[in-house]
Amino acid sequence: MDFLKSAVASAISKGPPFPYTFGDRVTLDQSIWALYNGTRKEDGSDCSIFTFDIAASKSRLPLARNAVRKMRTLRHPGVLRVYDTVESDTYIYIATERVTPLEWSVRRKSLSAETSKWGLHTVANTISFINDEAFSVHGNVRLTSVYTSQSGEWRLGGFEILSSMREDDAVIYAMGSITPDSGKYAPPEVAKSGWDTIKRHPLSATDSYGFALLVLEVFNGCLINSDLIGQTKNMPPTMHQSYKRLLNQNPKARLSVSHFKEQGRRSGSFFDTPLIKLSEGIESLGLKDDGERERFLSELDEVASEFPEEFFSAKVLPELLKSVEFGGGGPKVFASVMKIGARLPDEEYNLKLTPVIVRLFANPDRAIRVCLLDHLPNMIEHLPQKIVNDKIFPQMVTGFADIAPVVREQTVKAVLTIISKLSDRTINGELLKYLAKTSNDEQPGIRTNTTICLGKIARSLGANQTRQKVLIAAFCRSLRDPFVHARNAALVALAATSDLFTEDDCATKVLPALCPSLIDKEKLVRDQASKTFDVYMLRIRKHATTLPDSALPPVSKSANGAMPRIGTPQNDTGWAGWAISSFTNKLATASGEMQAKPTNAKGTVGEARPSSAPSDKSTVRPPVAGPVSQLHRQAVTGAPAPVLTRTTTDQFFTDAQDEDDEIDLAWGDTDEDFFDAPLQPEAAIETQPLVPASRFDDGGEPDFEGWLKAQAVAKSKPPLPKGLSKPFGLTNGRQNAIRSTTTGHVGSGSGAKKLAQIANPASKVTAPKTIDTKPKEPSEDDDWGDAWD
Repeated sequence: MDFLKSAVASAISKGPPFPYTFGDRVTLDQSIWALYNGTRKEDGSDCSIFTFDIAASKSRLPLARNAVRKMRTLRHPGVLRVYDTVESDTYIYIATERVTPLEWSVRRKSLSAETSKWGLHTVANTISFINDEAFSVHGNVRLTSVYTSQSGEWRLGGFEILSSMREDDAVIYAMGSITPDSGKYAPPEVAKSGWDTIKRHPLSATDSYGFALLVLEVFNGCLINSDLIGQTKNMPPTMHQSYKRLLNQNPKARLSVSHFKEQGRRSGSFFDTPLIKLSEGIESLGLKDDGERERFLSELDEVASEFPEEFFSAKVLPELLKSVEFGGGGPKVFASVMKIGARLPDEEYNLKLTPVIVRLFANPDRAIRVCLLDHLPNMIEHLPQKIVNDKIFPQMVTGFADIAPVVREQTVKAVLTIISKLSDRTINGELLKYLAKTSNDEQPGIRTNTTICLGKIARSLGANQTRQKVLIAAFCRSLRDPFVHARNAALVALAATSDLFTEDDCATKVLPALCPSLIDKEKLVRDQASKTFDVYMLRIRKHATTLPDSALPPVSKSANGAMPRIGTPQNDTGWAGWAISSFTNKLATASGEMQAKPTNAKGTVGEARPSSAPSDKSTVRPPVAGPVSQLHRQAVTGAPAPVLTRTTTDQFFTDAQDEDDEIDLAWGDTDEDFFDAPLQPEAAIETQPLVPASRFDDGGEPDFEGWLKAQAVAKSKPPLPKGLSKPFGLTNGRQNAIRSTTTGHVGSGSGAKKLAQIANPASKVTAPKTIDTKPKEPSEDDDWGDAWD
């Protein structure tokens, strides 16, 4: 074999250029040619190469040259198709379509009866064309002259003695007897009188006898001998009579191949089969109307198992694709294409179907788009990931915004099929953007399917914060959908994706959104909500067992070993325990030594004085715009306010108020009057009788008696002109009062006292005042503290 290849290569190098590469040699009997598999150098496509060695068979050179000339000039679908020919002094090469000898299939008995009829019908058409249209005689019709193409169709070759009867010096007369085994296949009249006798007999008589021998060989699977000629073994019963007429000993009474074909096409005869009808109608599929096309496709499905697979892939499939793409075949033809494509290997699928599928996704026809989406599960395994991500998906996304609801719905459903072929960037970018639109679709079914789709592709999304945010937002919004099945789908999706969320998200975002579904009007939703709620509660309880008993730091003892005078968080279990504990933590965080004597702005040590006494004029700040009432504004403008030292208690309640403001902003404003009631925690703490009541030095505590006197003086002053006072800001719809640096507090209730004012600097109080902590009987004139009622 290697020697033959090297010899062929050497011959090619010395002769004219031949743009084909030789492959393996194919066994070929009863022929003057050697057959090789080959490939075209330009594109690597398959071909077959027939070679003739001039030096080895110089006596048969006229037969080879006649075959080359006839194959190049004779054009018919049943004739072996020629790509190129090359002739030199040493060889003749003929490059044809890739074929295999029919003899192989016959010997293996791999041909079904229907396939054999279809093939014989094709050869009969070709011989009829040669006899009737070309006015020629083939003269070499036998099994070894027939080949099978890659499409499974039968091709007629063996044109070594094919001659036109219009030529006086036709090669068949002189060279017919030197063909291999010519005496075995020659008609009786030729065997008796030679090839010149065909001039005196009907033109078709010679080929009719040869065709009869071909029929015998095809159905019996072996080469003929004289004893088998005329027997009808294994032949269809309807063919017996016509077959015998082909073998008539009288050439003038012999049935022509054309008449044999006509008899076979009669109703109920041997050539009246769906396979033959479909093979003839496939080429005109694009010209058929809708009714004829539907009948053709229904018949095609019935005989699909009878057709050779090669015929479907090489002949039927291209015609169906042309009908879909250009002939208006529509979805029904494409369904047949998908059935044929399912049997193709991936390489052939990508070569023949993938380019057409990509072009069809760009087709604006909605019927074609829906058909493509319906059959996407059948084709997705054959499509490369790069083709899907870069070419098909960009065309597919137009369906998300199509005006037809059926297109939008099918596009959403197709996401589950295509998700495995998309890149992470495409999934987390474009796909989520389009799914966000369909989740707000006007059609409830599309919204429901979008929720189901998100639940099923959740694990294909990027494992990051974006996935959690998208899923929680989408599912929680679907829980409020007016369509009952959309709500139920959201609950099922939340249960299926519970492991994708953190415990914090489960407790703070998912569970609050689930609670309204527990009392849904529909029992279907309530039942599913209960199941989903149990799933998340089980996870939360399991996570809670891993948390510590308390996150608060331990309370440290004082220097003398005593605990703080206010209850610790461990001991305070009442309703106000959280507030007292928080206050205790504030006190516990105070550290360092208190300043014995305050220093003034000049750096000198000032004289000790009560906190309610006015300070030096050099330290006086401009008055601050007062809150609440006209009486308070008069008091503020009456005298400059002294700077007082802020205590730790006052700082604590300022921080607490800031935290309350942030919570109000997050949760919105409330309409209950309870949250508008004034709070005076310091006053409450100071009035608690820690020790028996007695007179003592206040040590800088506020002078309530002086404050009351200042209130009385302020009532006599005229109010400020309109516009000089600063309006109060509002926080969350409530009036925000500015605190003073004293320990008094101002409530917003109707009976609450106004903010404490500082006494006139002219009336300096130097002596410390005493405060009587004994509860005082209420009077009609004293309404301080009415806001607590």
